[in-house]
Amino acid sequence: MQHLVYLGLGSNLGNRKTLIRQAIGLLGERVGGVVRQSSLLETEPWGFTSSHKFVNACVACQTEHTPREVLAITQEIEREMGRREKSHDGIYHDRTIDIDILLYDHLHLQAKDLSIPHPKMFERDFVMKPLREICPDLSTIEPTSVKNHP
Repeated sequence: MQHLVYLGLGSNLGNRKTLIRQAIGLLGERVGGVVRQSSLLETEPWGFTSSHKFVNACVACQTEHTPREVLAITQEIEREMGRREKSHDGIYHDRTIDIDILLYDHLHLQAKDLSIPHPKMFERDFVMKPLREICPDLSTIEPTSVKNHP
């Protein structure tokens, strides 16, 4: 069965645009066909101080993988592309690549290691701007349903 997963990407170290494009290629190979891709957006760091600006983008992939399988694949891609540490407890770091699951069909999932829709996406213009480019029914997802979902 095919599912539609929206992913947010960011990079603020190295050749950021090349790294984003490389990650998109790997997502297409491993998660599933990239059916939509936003433009690349340069942004200031969010949640921490850094002299390195980010390049952000969003993609939509058709996938047969479960949300947990997509999470494992994206984390593997991050490690392969040089990401050494994940953000924890609101402490963020510079990174070669960051890939977040934003939406997966119309699924609402709240677990310790995975929340869908992404719980902070509505607070982040660097996510919402490129996501609005490629997600035609984004207006049907209410931010309050994300915050109040058990």
